[in-house]
Amino acid sequence: MVTSGEISDEVLAQLRAGKLAVRQKPGPSNALGLVKLIFPNEHNVYLHSTPSQNAFSRTRRDFSHGCIRVEKPAELAAWVLRNNPGWTLEKVQQGMQSGKDDVSVNLVKRIPVFIVYGTALAYENGDVHFTDDIYRHDAELAAALAKGYPYP
Repeated sequence: MVTSGEISDEVLAQLRAGKLAVRQKPGPSNALGLVKLIFPNEHNVYLHSTPSQNAFSRTRRDFSHGCIRVEKPAELAAWVLRNNPGWTLEKVQQGMQSGKDDVSVNLVKRIPVFIVYGTALAYENGDVHFTDDIYRHDAELAAALAKGYPYP
């Protein structure tokens, strides 16, 4: 392991060559927070807590480079682990605050994950809210819709 005070030209060369990797240690100051919920997907996207709680009050929320910050990570982790005996909210909270910083828990029962990226949201009262298309998917959707039915 190399600490930030030991970065030399040799270490930089090894990083560039892919022989070394940079990893931030887990813990309370880690940008990913104290919980990371990994699920299979081709984009390496996962859910994670964050020490930057002020991010949840911002209108723009795309600060995690594709990963998804969770506002109530202990509650979500406890729900995800509800079929794993002993994983209560209290145990999750205890693990986050005083447990080892590298605990992995596999689920007893798989949970389907469905994540939607949308730039328009219609409410029951008739209001519609539009957001920026930060991932630029709207053009592809518009092109598909312009082809009409039946879809190719």
